[in-house]
Amino acid sequence: MNTSSTDDGAILDVLIVGAGLSGIGAAAMLQERCPGKRYAILEARAAIGGTWDLFRYPGIRSDSDMYTLGYGFKPWTDPKAIADGPSIRAYIRDTARTHGIERHIRFGHKVMRASWSSTEALWTIEAETGDKRAPRTIRTRFLHMCSGYYSYDHAWRPHFEGEEAYTGRIVQPQFWPEDLDYAGKRVVVIGSGATAVTLVPAMAATASHVTMLQRSPTYVVSRPSEYRFARRLQQGLPPKLAYWATRWRVIGESMLLYRIARGKPELAKRKIVGMAARQLGPGIDVAHFTPDYKPWDQRVCVAPDGDLFRALREGQAEVVTDHIARFAENGIVLRSGRVLTADVVVMATGLSLSVLGGVAIDVDGQVYAPSRHMAYKGMMLSDMPNSVMTFGYTNASWTLKADLTAAWVCRLLTYMDRKGQAIAVARREAGVEPEPFLSFTSGYVQRAQALLPKQGSRRPWQVYQNYLQDMFTIRFGRLADGVMRFGPKGNMP
Repeated sequence: MNTSSTDDGAILDVLIVGAGLSGIGAAAMLQERCPGKRYAILEARAAIGGTWDLFRYPGIRSDSDMYTLGYGFKPWTDPKAIADGPSIRAYIRDTARTHGIERHIRFGHKVMRASWSSTEALWTIEAETGDKRAPRTIRTRFLHMCSGYYSYDHAWRPHFEGEEAYTGRIVQPQFWPEDLDYAGKRVVVIGSGATAVTLVPAMAATASHVTMLQRSPTYVVSRPSEYRFARRLQQGLPPKLAYWATRWRVIGESMLLYRIARGKPELAKRKIVGMAARQLGPGIDVAHFTPDYKPWDQRVCVAPDGDLFRALREGQAEVVTDHIARFAENGIVLRSGRVLTADVVVMATGLSLSVLGGVAIDVDGQVYAPSRHMAYKGMMLSDMPNSVMTFGYTNASWTLKADLTAAWVCRLLTYMDRKGQAIAVARREAGVEPEPFLSFTSGYVQRAQALLPKQGSRRPWQVYQNYLQDMFTIRFGRLADGVMRFGPKGNMP
């Protein structure tokens, strides 16, 4: 093991991996609730922002509203509820700056390995730094993984017959080229998920024509980019109170709609498809927006102010549901025989999931495979001591769960200090049957089933997609619940 040390050789109390939305939020929470803890943030890239700094494709924005994607402790003041990527990135950076978090961030530190020692009750983190990938070792008592759920280095990129014959340009949204000029050109966007739904109207503004080519339809709903009720609350209430009132209204409405969709899927499907039909108008077949699965079996996409539907109505874009037979010199040949002429093809084909940032883990010298373990309250993996992973909701804003997780870490650390314990570990109980961590049928989830940890058949091993359930379980549930075990240094409980 490499024996290089931290900048000053000191052992950290908490090491946060990732300086994105989750990591900056976790640091702010730690500073507020555990002010005496020594911590650092390791960020593989050279900037704050995570996803919102990495993705630079046209129209990049969040599907989630900023009243819930924003932090609970920092009101979102921009009138746009559905915000673009640069605005979200600025919000995260401003949070880091105003809370004095920037000085704790070590940029250009890519974590490669994390090794736990029960004898020392410490994690030893091995990172590569800079262009020369110089090794750096950091030791910490607690590890908080805020590295997201997908690979920054690789996207899901299927290859098609005949690509080498195609004379146009093929690009991936995750690695958008700065020199790409698509003005006045014909573009085909392959995909039907959130990225494609974002790209098509954004590119249609200057391209000669954009085609969204999908193998199967996705549910798409139109939502206003600004909430009128939020403006009314802001006019009549103090800023922080208005933010909280808006936040809880959005949480309540989202939970209600999700419950209806899961409880009465056929009714929800008729409503969503009917709204799409009205947005499209009589000239476009709503079959392109009528999936064969139930709402929320996969994520429902959002079109702010109906921008995708408007681009289709106005003829700037079209949607084609078909399969690719092969690429040709000037475009794509479909199984139906139709040829889509394209100067640019955008592969919005999905993400590659990554668990714990792809870091190699070992516990007391034994290789640790997350897929063989179970998630405790959706945060801590069984048999992996003094560590937490932040993993947000699939049916609501990521930050809602991230905030709960960060607060729970502070609560756990305070409890351990008060009880004089050095080690905390969740131990799987007998009789708890494993179930998939995520119930989504989306391709990116199904492709990653062999990597993901499991959830269990009963509490506290269930992964709720419900903020209120999590709030009561995580915020108010007992720490010493018999599943979470505590012990002194040198004695793994």
